[in-house]
Amino acid sequence: MANNENHKIIRVNMTEMSVNIKDFREDWKYLGGRSLSARILLEECDPGCDPLGPKNILVLAPGVLSGSSAPTSGRLSVGCKSPLTGGIKEANVGGNPGQDLLRLGYRAIVVTGQPAAREKRWGLEIKPEGVRLVAADDYAGMWNYASCEKLFSHYPQTASAISIGPAGERMYKSASVACTDRERERRPARHAARGGVGAVMGSKCLKWILVDPGKAPTRKPANPSAFSAFHKKFSKDYLAARHKTFEWGTSAVIPVANMLNTFPYRNRTAGRNPHFEGLDGARIRESFEKRGGGMHNCMNGCIVKCSNMVHDKDGNYVTSALEFETLTLLGSCCDINDWEEVAILDRLCDELGMDTIEIGAAIAVLMDSGGMQWGDANAAKALLKDEIAKGTDLGVLVANGVSSVGRKRGHHRVPVVKGQAVPAWDPRSMKATGVTYATSAMGADHTAGLVINPAIGGEAAVLASQESQIVNAVCDSSGFCLFLQPSIDEIRQFYNAFFGDELSNEALADMGWQCLQEEWEFNRRAGFSSEDDDMVKCLREEGIGPDNAIKFDIPRDLLAKAKVRQPVSDTLFYGTAAG
Repeated sequence: MANNENHKIIRVNMTEMSVNIKDFREDWKYLGGRSLSARILLEECDPGCDPLGPKNILVLAPGVLSGSSAPTSGRLSVGCKSPLTGGIKEANVGGNPGQDLLRLGYRAIVVTGQPAAREKRWGLEIKPEGVRLVAADDYAGMWNYASCEKLFSHYPQTASAISIGPAGERMYKSASVACTDRERERRPARHAARGGVGAVMGSKCLKWILVDPGKAPTRKPANPSAFSAFHKKFSKDYLAARHKTFEWGTSAVIPVANMLNTFPYRNRTAGRNPHFEGLDGARIRESFEKRGGGMHNCMNGCIVKCSNMVHDKDGNYVTSALEFETLTLLGSCCDINDWEEVAILDRLCDELGMDTIEIGAAIAVLMDSGGMQWGDANAAKALLKDEIAKGTDLGVLVANGVSSVGRKRGHHRVPVVKGQAVPAWDPRSMKATGVTYATSAMGADHTAGLVINPAIGGEAAVLASQESQIVNAVCDSSGFCLFLQPSIDEIRQFYNAFFGDELSNEALADMGWQCLQEEWEFNRRAGFSSEDDDMVKCLREEGIGPDNAIKFDIPRDLLAKAKVRQPVSDTLFYGTAAG
């Protein structure tokens, strides 16, 4: 590589119980995170495979700049064929493991096969001395926090961990993959949540991955002076302006979202919640003075610090971070309008290892269909603790997601796209984001291309979605956090200084488009067609806002244009990532 890095890929075969370290291909230099996951899956995974069978592949890939001193650049992509959607999936996560993996020189972990003894549990230990599989039967069934606390008692403070909870072990389709944060306690509070990636890790009988970089150094740029100069300029500019958006975390957006009819209430029967004040992030911020907690960064080198640490009335830690999506789906969508109750539900999801969007939406459909009273926070907590945790019939039904509940209950209002729950940002009021939900290979996923602009529709919405999808694909491949809001031009400047190359904006945008094409091609081979690129019927027919007039109304022939490369504009190069 241009700066003489000798990177490797860790290949783990769970059928043979073997670990092999392979050279990283030089022609993959600019593949990382999401784009590297997409390439490996397209080349090596059978798109027609059973997502929970031995032929599926689990990829864990840090971004291109992870392990360097670039700001907020340690994100990790977790990819596989999704058991929830049946298509390709990439879930992006913070915490320290992405940084630690690339400090050790590993560009990806690729896990294949399944053990013959399905009741066994295994851990993958990654240290400067080498990589090995170790028996982890004594971690079986443990909740994430206790599991990581036990794991860290055997390793130094420099280590980080990737883990699954009981939901992943039981292969529930809402299962997430947890990463530990940078706090002294190293809590498993950061989650690659969407698409059931934790179920795929569980299908491999892999309970945890321990990454200890020891004294491995930070990666060094090819052009240190240029890299340092742009690092300082970018960070200064970000903190002076863009950072204001996330100064108090994503929960601070709730009043604005409510005003814009994108704070769904009672399973999306309304776009505004009349009781939104009880979920407003300002209430969380007000608690910091008396209870402790506050804002922190989840990974080393983060300058965004968007994560809130939430404490209870006695000053005890509850969860981190309590975000807009969670407050919307587990809160407003279920008519649970107390942020403290949602904080407890969030912690339970983190402990069991589940996507708060999918679980919140599933509970909302259960309530909407008469299976639970609206606003019953105690019943929701009992559902997680007594039903899902114990694997009862009701627990399995909800833990397998919104479509699972909708089918069983015979309900007509099931807000999903490609089998995945629609996030907080409502496609009826945010039509360009709706285009993303309909056309992305990921299904309903706001991180695939979020456009917060209620004023645009029609062809303008399609173009805005496509540009956002390209920019976010580039960002998710770089290792940068979407909340850092880098543009393609800024990522290009970081790449050129780090690798000593002269990439153009056009070349980097083409890499983002190539990532999208490879994801779409995987889905095509898995059996998806243009018929699947559409919005769910209930969100086309049921309106919100004044006179219930706001509906998703972009026709399918126009949606198809999102998958045809449109003429390049400056907006593509200089518009920022958003998620």
